[in-house]
Amino acid sequence: MFSVVANGARAARIALLVPLICLLVSGCGVNNIPTYEEQAKAKWSEVLNQYQRRSDLIPNLVETVKGFAQQERSVLEAVTVARASATAIQVNAATITDPAAFKKFQDAQAQLSGALGRLLAVSERYPDLKSNQNFLALQSQLEGTENRIAVARRDYIEAVRVYNTEIRTFPGRIWASLLYSSNKPMEEFTVDESARRPPQVKF
Repeated sequence: MFSVVANGARAARIALLVPLICLLVSGCGVNNIPTYEEQAKAKWSEVLNQYQRRSDLIPNLVETVKGFAQQERSVLEAVTVARASATAIQVNAATITDPAAFKKFQDAQAQLSGALGRLLAVSERYPDLKSNQNFLALQSQLEGTENRIAVARRDYIEAVRVYNTEIRTFPGRIWASLLYSSNKPMEEFTVDESARRPPQVKF
């Protein structure tokens, strides 16, 4: 009889302690790593979204410029080739933890930015092109997209900083080694400031 009561009391204590321990563990940051990882992945998706938006604008921009400046064939081809190269790279959530894949993606986007800058500079030599409504609309959309890319990259860099800090510092480092050993640090953009600036749009 006594052992039955003792077992019942022990079971009641365990039933009370388990939720308490769960609360304590959750308060110690055990969920921080997956939370920060998901936030960084969401920011990465937004970066890709904005790059895709830019990529979608390019064919119309090239066609518009071609109609006014066919002699700028080398510039037009450079943009087309850079766009094809940038869109050919396969990117997914694993790209942000693979330094080589991330660098390849980053370099292709930087090359495309440079080619776009040269294409927009062409408009300075063609007054008819500069005043074309379709070109002006595309130019404005491209400038807005470049600004959104800069914001998306900034937000991604901050999310990665938080995630990388968590898995490298205490107590996150303990949880990373115990529960999230497959998690790797994420890559950040390292392009220089001149490459990060959107192309100058002059009217």
